[in-house]
Amino acid sequence: MAKDTKNNLLDSAEQAARTRGFDGFSYADLAADVGITKASIHHHFSNKATLAVALMQRYYSDLETACAEIDQDQTTGAARLETLVLRYRGALDDGQSLCLCVSFSTSIQSLSAETIAEMNRFRSMMIDWLAKTFAQGKDDGTIKDVADPMAEAAATLPLLEGAQLAARVAQNTERFDTAMHVLSTRLYT
Repeated sequence: MAKDTKNNLLDSAEQAARTRGFDGFSYADLAADVGITKASIHHHFSNKATLAVALMQRYYSDLETACAEIDQDQTTGAARLETLVLRYRGALDDGQSLCLCVSFSTSIQSLSAETIAEMNRFRSMMIDWLAKTFAQGKDDGTIKDVADPMAEAAATLPLLEGAQLAARVAQNTERFDTAMHVLSTRLYT
């Protein structure tokens, strides 16, 4: 039961953080959502900083698994990149939500050094995956004009994140699609 409660807390906190930001929810909100007391939350997460680290670690694991599944399911660099872009678009939930790392970035002053380190670890993993994807797209000819896969990756992750922010502010996924259009015109799928 304790594991279920912990997972329920993580699910509730992630949803709250993705829709309202790190500063937009409290332990009281989580307690009400999960149906436990605030004191019970402290049994699982001694403070909000510990919760944020756990959220980022789980998010890292989830996206690492998702990227491995994309690699397994998609055979070209372009198809892999397109699948990731669609995942980021889907995370917008029609402009009502953001990816966890993007949402946390808007509250950087409230985050612990350990949480920020986890965010940077996540971004490094994503940039490495994107670099491999761009290299594959260059090699298989499905992504045109790739000069430096690592530079492409380092530019693409902020493009994805910024497009999410623009769409969230407007609560309109067309902002995301417009930002991604330049990238998508380079893909041969």
